Amino acid sequence: MSKVHAAITAVHAYVPEYILTNKELEGMVETNDEWIVSRTGIKERRILKGNLGTSDMATHAVEGLIKKRGIKATEIDLIIFCTTTPDMVFPASANILAHKVGAVNAWGYDLNAACSGFLYGLATGSQFIESGKHQKVLVVGGDKMSSIINYKDRASCIIFGDGCGAVLLEPNTEGFGVIDSILKSDGSGGDYLCQKAGGSLRPASHETVDNDEHFLHQEGQAVFKFAVTNMADVAAEIMDRNNLTSKNVDWLVPHQANKRIIDATSNRCGIESDKVMINIEKYGNTTNGTIPLCLWEWESKLKKGDNLVLAAFGGGFTWGSLYLRWAY
Repeated sequence: MSKVHAAITAVHAYVPEYILTNKELEGMVETNDEWIVSRTGIKERRILKGNLGTSDMATHAVEGLIKKRGIKATEIDLIIFCTTTPDMVFPASANILAHKVGAVNAWGYDLNAACSGFLYGLATGSQFIESGKHQKVLVVGGDKMSSIINYKDRASCIIFGDGCGAVLLEPNTEGFGVIDSILKSDGSGGDYLCQKAGGSLRPASHETVDNDEHFLHQEGQAVFKFAVTNMADVAAEIMDRNNLTSKNVDWLVPHQANKRIIDATSNRCGIESDKVMINIEKYGNTTNGTIPLCLWEWESKLKKGDNLVLAAFGGGFTWGSLYLRWAY
């Protein structure tokens, strides 16, 4: 009997209409377009306006995916919603999303591994497919980062944007789908990239609000130093483990955190720039949304059997890489 892999059979995404440009940021904080582009590669990012949450972006992405795949929402068995900015602490945004799209037969949960969350979700979702337990698993990655960004902090407000993407996993016995993954974490790095308040340790209070502790906190140099090494190393490791080379890897799909980190990863793997998916200039860092947004934008260029190496790094610290063969 052929081994069952979890193959991506559909991908779709959504980004808000409002575009926050570097020029507009110049009027908000002490910065300029040249400084932002040279250090991050970002020219603009999308912002979700109005009384809307991450699940609202996910609804657009999932409804588009369902239509594209030609299935009914009632066929979905499981929803894994990878997000750092859920609509609420509870209930899970996966449950809210299931209700909004009509996935009444699906159970689900939220997965929080910061920017590595979508990779963790793909690896987790694939296990439910490989076991034979489920036939259709929806993995969603999205964040409304604008909800936790301090737009007075010039170091962080230039980086992040809002967006969401989703993929459908289904069984495949032709050798396509998720082949291997390497996932890692190191909690000693948690203080360098975190949201200090809002959890059980520091619930909301006048003090936490006054001290801006509900916004994202990032110590940029420490995070960059760790990310630029580990994201590149883990991508190279999964290539070595699966006898992949720069010649037979068709696409590198890196988390869109910083152009310099992306370049370091592609250089470490020996993968030429024309085989690296990069859209950070348009969307910034959408955290869990970056990798599915890349797959969505490059979908028309992907061919059945293409070898893809995905790599990410996030707060926690979390990082990892995943090797998959494109199924359509």
